[in-house]
Amino acid sequence: MLRICSRALVGMVKPYHLVRPELVTLVASRNLSQQKELPSLPVAPLQQTCDLYVNYLECMLEADELKRTKKLVEEFRREGGVGERLQRSLERKAENSENWMTENFVKKEFLSMRKPLAGLSNPAVFFSRVDLRDKKGQIRYAAKLILSALEVKTMIDSDTLPVDYMKGKPLCMKQYELLFSSCRIPGETEDTMKYYIDKHVTVVHNGQFFKLEVYNSDGSPLTVDQLCVQLERICSASLEITMEPVGILTTQRRDVWHKIYNNLIKDKTNKESVLAIESSIFTVCLDGAMPPVSDEMYRSSTLCHLLHGGGSQLNSGNRWFDKGFQLIIGEDGTLGSNLSNAVADGVVQMSLCGHFVAGLKRPEVTQSPIESLPVPQKLHFNLTPEIQKDIEEAKQHMDTLARDIDLNFKEFDHFGKNFIKTYKMRPNAFVQMAVKLAYYRLYQQICPSMEYVTLRAFKLGRVSMMNSNSPASVAFVKAFDDPKIQNTEKVGLLEKALNAHAWSTDLALRGQDMYSHLWGLKQQTVEEKVSMPKIFTDNSFDKVFTINLGTSYVTNMAGCLPCFGPEDPEEYVVLYSIMDNSIDIAVAALKSYKAHQEHDAAHFSRAVEDVLLDMRTLLKQTT
Repeated sequence: MLRICSRALVGMVKPYHLVRPELVTLVASRNLSQQKELPSLPVAPLQQTCDLYVNYLECMLEADELKRTKKLVEEFRREGGVGERLQRSLERKAENSENWMTENFVKKEFLSMRKPLAGLSNPAVFFSRVDLRDKKGQIRYAAKLILSALEVKTMIDSDTLPVDYMKGKPLCMKQYELLFSSCRIPGETEDTMKYYIDKHVTVVHNGQFFKLEVYNSDGSPLTVDQLCVQLERICSASLEITMEPVGILTTQRRDVWHKIYNNLIKDKTNKESVLAIESSIFTVCLDGAMPPVSDEMYRSSTLCHLLHGGGSQLNSGNRWFDKGFQLIIGEDGTLGSNLSNAVADGVVQMSLCGHFVAGLKRPEVTQSPIESLPVPQKLHFNLTPEIQKDIEEAKQHMDTLARDIDLNFKEFDHFGKNFIKTYKMRPNAFVQMAVKLAYYRLYQQICPSMEYVTLRAFKLGRVSMMNSNSPASVAFVKAFDDPKIQNTEKVGLLEKALNAHAWSTDLALRGQDMYSHLWGLKQQTVEEKVSMPKIFTDNSFDKVFTINLGTSYVTNMAGCLPCFGPEDPEEYVVLYSIMDNSIDIAVAALKSYKAHQEHDAAHFSRAVEDVLLDMRTLLKQTT
């Protein structure tokens, strides 16, 4: 479940949401040389975490189950018990490592997961749509975007990328380095990450891959004009689809793709082509146009398309989802990126895209090519009947997945942070309460709910989750629609809920969230090969951490918007960006959920909108 959090936290770095949305500020500095100054991730006090866990349980469990689970917690935390033993082991690990959590976190919560990357794991970011007019426009914009990305790569390599700061303190920048020249290699039970030093990118058009050298013989990157020449050559060489889209295989389940992968690279030509893709700096996807949709549905449709390509008949085969990141440029002006969350979190992806967009605005170097350019190398594949059958099966699975993912984008234009701040309330916490109340109205229950929290204030920090349910938030949600409760009391309950949220946020920012600590303690039992404590095997543990509502505040950077698909059928993923006078809300769900017809993503978006309006009415009428 933790792996979900890495995909979000997309534009702000408030512990996957804490206190109030804190924007990442960029300070000119050496991005990796400051790493040694960062603190290591701490281990929270055992008694504090147990208290937080009980506090969370009280929001979720019935009386009998709560009583039984409290006994398990007391047994776990007692003096001289198994909890103290695991705590000491975890503290020793923390003392002897830069980050006690990250390596295991990436292995267990990303690389070991067998679900497809397309749609369900890799996050995507939508750039503002541009008017490309024709194929030449697409090629030129792609060239500018490639050059902008290479400039960021140069800054990373030269250690001059501006450092991300939060509240005056530097954040870990390691993830930026891992995004470039990286690729995820499928395994039977666990994938691996590989990193390369090659100087080319791969370009895919009409499902056909090409190796494009992007540096001149003197080491300088190709100019926009030079890149246009090369991209035009690629498009001319792939005007017609002459072979099956091998990239569609990367949309399969990881264990299935592992078997196909090993069979595919038995052939020498295939192995060389796969290596050329894997070792590239990044992949550029020159997509065909999306099916036309209304302006109202455009962003919802585009976000889905960036997540998975739209299916086998559109652009899902025009991808290599194992790559660290892919740049996507559609003929119709659709722009975005797709990221491997095994190497980086959504907030880093958003920041990276902000750098790309900034680079696009710089004046072009328009000198003519100064040297003859080698023709881009087309990557060939010898496809056996067995591999062709695998491709057909991958197409079918991808089409089923694409139909299942339901994503709705809504621009709430009635008010934004300015109105909320008028009442001296924290905008993020305010919207959080609205999302919780919307869920309660639909299902008449308090659901397991977490906010995604960044841990980049620590060396090699990734993400964790913040418990966004509290007795105060539950009291507010249950009271809001109760006609017997006075409005003044409801406002008072809201203020208490917002204060509780701020407290939890601050705790999580300091690396003391409940979830990471319990996760770490549970992993210690596996490493030490001791009997699993009953606190972790009891049904209550799975019940409270099977998240039905994953949320994150994101900052809309240069018109960029993020998205990712839900991991479980019953889960809603809600990302929102709070502007001065409006709120963007993106909701993702799976249609395979049995109650989907009644409560799909659009229905949930409308429920959040209704709640926000009702909360505004409450404040106006009461204060």
